Amino acid sequence: MNNNTWVLFEEYLNKSIHQSAVNVCVFILFTRHINVSKSASLEQIKDSIGFTIEHRTLQRRLVKLKEESIVTTSGDTRSTRYHLVTPVSQSRKTGTEEKKSKAEDAVPLGEESHRILSLISKPENQRHPVGYSREFLKSYYPNISNYLNTDEKNKLANIGRTSKGDQPAGTYAREVLNRLLIDLSWNSSRLEGNNYSLLDTERLIAMGEPADDKTAMEAQMILNHKDAIEFIVQEGDEIGFNRFTILNLHALLSNNLLPDPQASGRLRQFAVGINKSVYTPLAMPQQIEEFFELILEKARQIKNPFEQAFFVMVQLPYLQPFDDVNKRVSRLAANIPLNLHNLAPLSFIDVPDKLYINGLLGVYELNRIELLKDVFLWAYERSAARYAALRQSLGEPDPFRLKYRNAIKGTVTEIVSKGLERKAAADLIKAAAGQIQQHDQEKFIEVVDTELLSLHEGNFARYWVRPAEFQHWKKVWNK
Repeated sequence: MNNNTWVLFEEYLNKSIHQSAVNVCVFILFTRHINVSKSASLEQIKDSIGFTIEHRTLQRRLVKLKEESIVTTSGDTRSTRYHLVTPVSQSRKTGTEEKKSKAEDAVPLGEESHRILSLISKPENQRHPVGYSREFLKSYYPNISNYLNTDEKNKLANIGRTSKGDQPAGTYAREVLNRLLIDLSWNSSRLEGNNYSLLDTERLIAMGEPADDKTAMEAQMILNHKDAIEFIVQEGDEIGFNRFTILNLHALLSNNLLPDPQASGRLRQFAVGINKSVYTPLAMPQQIEEFFELILEKARQIKNPFEQAFFVMVQLPYLQPFDDVNKRVSRLAANIPLNLHNLAPLSFIDVPDKLYINGLLGVYELNRIELLKDVFLWAYERSAARYAALRQSLGEPDPFRLKYRNAIKGTVTEIVSKGLERKAAADLIKAAAGQIQQHDQEKFIEVVDTELLSLHEGNFARYWVRPAEFQHWKKVWNK
């Protein structure tokens, strides 16, 4: 049986029809008459089965195969011939499938990655069921064990380096925050099957307007990403591989999306399975807690930011510490060390969803990281190029604004979130200016005034205010 035939056979067996006779007919048709240029009569198929089956029963089964587009027929009623349909992978790809195939082909894969793909592409009943391997994590020794080799780390450092390496943590991410909010929210949501377009995402984040033809859950997913990205970019020194950060990151990403609202920001307390995988994660809460803390401890010890990023992309989804939303947490957590070192962020631009999932399946079922690593390396190169081009168009930041960025942001945020009119805002700005060095107070007032006058629907997100708050403030401000 050739590979394409196996693929079609597997797809059919995974559908809702489970009668053994149907499966046998498919098997016989594929194994005995797999050449699509040939055909078989009802009698030939019946003779090949090897056990007794009623003539009309076999006819009904073959009619069902025809309805499923597994076979076609030719000839009249008395001399019907059954033909195997040419596998979709060879001749009937849709435009979407062709686009996905081209995207997957764009990612260069090594020999080991191809080997992983071949192993996890087998039918589930041919893959060996596995549970959580404690040794997979325990055998990793920070700064001794390495998922990324020296050449890979050097390459990532060269393409991700920015001019803000000596600036406070998060300086670079804040400069590209408006673009990052859209890119990372959209791409990370897209990898979860979200159907929002990039333009829909931009409109939702900038103006608070959900797309009419999309679900409320999809809008919630994107807005949750926005909040989570701002959390890791804006919170500064408190953000890291600690319990506070990861639990709150999950709480933000899962907000209003879980059946149990209390599960947001809480470690998993029951067993779960992985869709389309033979991997079963840990079930006992005490063990989940133990290995969650061990992941954070090892991540904190890793010195190289790229190794840190990829380590959490591997180990957090593998543990599945939360009821759901684990992959999303790992993708945003991967940006934490990049943000702390003012490196270009990772926004998963153009990453093929199927290849990403296959990379994770390689981790889940085989404890092999090579396929996911190839995706990671390619994804970071794409992201770094995007933000390098964007940063060139922004020019150098104002040193004064950089020096007082937190005070400026806090003042503007308070004015907008409280819906202050102009006189009340002026009083608050003056009071805020009194908290900084005297020779900078006049300049501070001028900068905050300028920020307020330049606020519009496309840039207010950087001050961490909700769309409704901005709209209310704008009405009060313009009276």
